[in-house]
Amino acid sequence: MNHLELEQEIGKMARAMMTRNSLIGKDLIADLRGRLSVESVAAVMIVSIERLIWSDCESVIWSVSYLIPADLMEEIRRITTLVVCKRLMSKGFRLGQDFSIDAEGKLLLSENAKTAVCVG
Repeated sequence: MNHLELEQEIGKMARAMMTRNSLIGKDLIADLRGRLSVESVAAVMIVSIERLIWSDCESVIWSVSYLIPADLMEEIRRITTLVVCKRLMSKGFRLGQDFSIDAEGKLLLSENAKTAVCVG
């Protein structure tokens, strides 16, 4: 998939999320699953969410609650956890001291790490 096609798929997914129509969203997800890996579909979902979060937060909440299947949510969680961990380490925070990951994959943050994540 080239850059233009990827951009088009992200746009379609963001618009589907905005409609809050689970049939449209699930059809798009099924189509993407047929052409891309689970990790790539999750990445499309992450970018689509990023596009909407500032302009239509309610659609993001709806999508996370009703549209995105559990296996994709797990992959989204895995990807975002890795990104946050890398960002924290680049800012000098230490794994096991300032932050850690529990057995369920949930990110655990010290107060300083929480502040660093929220500030960006």
